[in-house]
Amino acid sequence: MFPIRDHNPSERTPYVRNGLIFLNVLMFLLTDPWLGNMDALWGRLALYPLAITQGEWLWGLVTHMFLHAGFMHIIGNMLFLWVFGDNLEDQMGHVGFLVFYLACGLLAAGGQIMADPQSTIPMIGASGAIAGVLGGYLLLFPRARVDVIAIIIIIFKRFTIPAWVLLMAWFALQVVGTAVIRDDGVAYVAHAAGFVAGLVLALPVFLRLGGRDFWARTHGRPPHRPVDYTPSRIPEVRR
Repeated sequence: MFPIRDHNPSERTPYVRNGLIFLNVLMFLLTDPWLGNMDALWGRLALYPLAITQGEWLWGLVTHMFLHAGFMHIIGNMLFLWVFGDNLEDQMGHVGFLVFYLACGLLAAGGQIMADPQSTIPMIGASGAIAGVLGGYLLLFPRARVDVIAIIIIIFKRFTIPAWVLLMAWFALQVVGTAVIRDDGVAYVAHAAGFVAGLVLALPVFLRLGGRDFWARTHGRPPHRPVDYTPSRIPEVRR
């Protein structure tokens, strides 16, 4: 299932979310193999757990968040950031959201390093930071209505589900991946750690907004006017 939108988009421009998407896309273009920069730049900016534990290449703790390994990798990450980032930025403020995003990415990377500190396999991707965005969204807006697309063989079906169902299913997949799957190139520990970090780091915002009273006021949804995505009927025209 892929989320494509929620039903209460922010009414303020999410400058940080948009800037993060722009920077990720720019870095993807600059480090893509067809430009010949993969070895020189991509490899230099990735995160290497063993190097970090030895106090080397520490910049990778931040720069790895802006690198991606392929089109599906960056499209998937940016799609989740686009759908879920605006309402968090609306509640946290621009600077607060940027700090939250980077902190989630750092904690996600820390989780992966702790799980395999001797690894020399480069770690890249915004997935850990975006997992934190998902965790924060789950805490603040569990009942938000989210449109998703499910692909069943060759059938595409769009339907609406509560945010908590989608996000908890995503988190469960990361936990299963951490426990069961090995060596498939996905940093499941970083994803799970980022998600938990997002929940914890969003808690002060949640409490500042009123905690359960905030849920009661907003019904667990972003406090913006809902958008009606029902297709309009096209009047019949006689020719």
